[in-house]
Amino acid sequence: MHSISPQQRTIIDSLAIGLNADEVAEDLSITELSVISNTQLLAILHAANACYRAGFPLIDDATYDHQYLAELQQRDPTHEFLSYVEPEVATGKTVTLPQKMLSTDKAYSVTEIEKWVERIRKAAQEINVPENDIQIRITPKLDGYAAFDDGERLYTRGDGVRGQDITRAFTRGMAVAQHGMRGLGPGEIVISKSYFTQHLAEQFENSRNIQAAIIAEKNVEPAVKQAINEQACVFYPFSLLPNWTGNVDDVLSDFTALLEPIWDAVDYDIDGVILETTNPDIKTHMGATRHHHRWQIAFKVNDESAEVEVLNVTPQTSRTGRISPVAELVPTKLSGATISRATVHHYNMVKTNGVGPGAVVQLVRSGLVIPKIEKVLHAVTPQLPETCPSCGSHIIWEADHLICPNKTDCSAQTENTLVHFFKSLGNNDGFGPKVIEKLHQHGIKRIHEIYALSQNQLLGYGFGEKTAFNLVEQLTVSRTVAIEDWRFLAAFGVSRLAGGNCEKLLEHHTLPELFALDVDAMVTIDGFAQVSAEAIVEGLANVKEEFFKVYDLGFNLTQTPKLSDSDLADSVLFGKQVVFTGSMASGSRPDMEKHAKSLGAKVGKSVSGNTTYLITGDKVGANKIKAAQDKGVTVLSEAEYLAMLQ
Repeated sequence: MHSISPQQRTIIDSLAIGLNADEVAEDLSITELSVISNTQLLAILHAANACYRAGFPLIDDATYDHQYLAELQQRDPTHEFLSYVEPEVATGKTVTLPQKMLSTDKAYSVTEIEKWVERIRKAAQEINVPENDIQIRITPKLDGYAAFDDGERLYTRGDGVRGQDITRAFTRGMAVAQHGMRGLGPGEIVISKSYFTQHLAEQFENSRNIQAAIIAEKNVEPAVKQAINEQACVFYPFSLLPNWTGNVDDVLSDFTALLEPIWDAVDYDIDGVILETTNPDIKTHMGATRHHHRWQIAFKVNDESAEVEVLNVTPQTSRTGRISPVAELVPTKLSGATISRATVHHYNMVKTNGVGPGAVVQLVRSGLVIPKIEKVLHAVTPQLPETCPSCGSHIIWEADHLICPNKTDCSAQTENTLVHFFKSLGNNDGFGPKVIEKLHQHGIKRIHEIYALSQNQLLGYGFGEKTAFNLVEQLTVSRTVAIEDWRFLAAFGVSRLAGGNCEKLLEHHTLPELFALDVDAMVTIDGFAQVSAEAIVEGLANVKEEFFKVYDLGFNLTQTPKLSDSDLADSVLFGKQVVFTGSMASGSRPDMEKHAKSLGAKVGKSVSGNTTYLITGDKVGANKIKAAQDKGVTVLSEAEYLAMLQ
């Protein structure tokens, strides 16, 4: 039976398609499509589309187009599914788009492109446009999240006519690619491939998961917010894409050579190229179907695949502690290269799909990219590690992944642990990745070892005299500048103990007290389930020795207010949830958030039904205020908020 992940199961079971996830999985295993009913075929198409747009593809594009969509077209060329834009799954209220956003017709061979070019030429002849005036523009086909920016709102494509307002993505700091301005119309939300590979590949299965996270209604995960802040996540208007533009006669003269620079023109995922005529009269004459513009087409490349036997599954510990399974394969020629190993998505895939010695998998290598295991064709007893291959520590499950919780003594993690610590503190500029890398090369593996460094030692490691002096000064600054105790704790990188959970724990206990908590005591605190508590208790035990060596250096820590503090019980903000938006006059937004927390408030980043107050500064849109009021949230200006506190 076709493998269905937990995320895909949730998506499919939420659809009204007449079949559940197990039934869809069973139907996907049927290779002879003529035996499945129309109901089964449509259920597969709807399920595949929904999973793809949610970031968890069920089948690849070529299978969707050439097998299931082609089968429906053969059975019923006029079926309404073929004439509509494949809809995104709507999770809230929809609004009318400023203009229609259609799908793109697809071609998988040069022959199909030749036929499209002839249709362009024929249309030009019909309206007396000289062939020399027919211009074709070729751009990368971004594999992102389609959206439309009218300058005031950002919309999802939805069903092509109605989408959802996701302007919150810009509010969160998302930039327009190429330093472009707002209001350039259709485009895609994308994330840099190199950034994803370096910073997010171990946390997210694919970049589409990130695209969906950027526009989520709830708070954005810290890793995604960081990517937005560093402008790795952007809205890329189609009009700003790098392109080749030339006469229609030049398109087919050497089509392959023409496309070569387009494939690598952007540092974003692409799944083909787009060809379109730029002549407005031809566009108007050719028009569109209900599904796509006739004057535009996408050229895509079929994936090449092979059935390969697995020899072994080797665990590798990453610098974040996540243990990745690498399948050692019988060497196989694929897309001109000999492939002998491929990364399995995560250990839950190994476990649930039976990946181990003797398993047979379908290997795919599309467009000369890294090979991936598409599906398991023959399952065996899964091959799972019991300990961390780097340090031998006991490992734990975290969602789909196996994690080594030993942040301080695992050699695969020590450098990343140091980087994470100083990045999380955020109160000094000296100890970035390059400096940490150099220190790590000289045997510095612990946080407390960095704080013990002298200027002479740093000179001996190859740092210049001024740099060495500044680094020692920065270490002093990081201890003396006030910092929240929850941020200090989060800097140690304990699994499942990011800033939010640190703050929750410290509302009930002091920092030293946390290390004496057992699982039973932790689960009594709101928000901590058994599995999370077990992981946190074990993680705290692993960092305890190093934590107190650093803690005892005398950092200037601001204590998180305890929920039981009697002096906070009378605060007008005690237990209330507040959100700040807009530019504040009396201080920066982070400072105002910190002050609200000191008065017992819970500070959110976006408005929800649980929000008590929305505090508005300058330049806050009326739509945002109305949306909050519709949810029953009290909206206060900055002046009204300050008056309330007094």
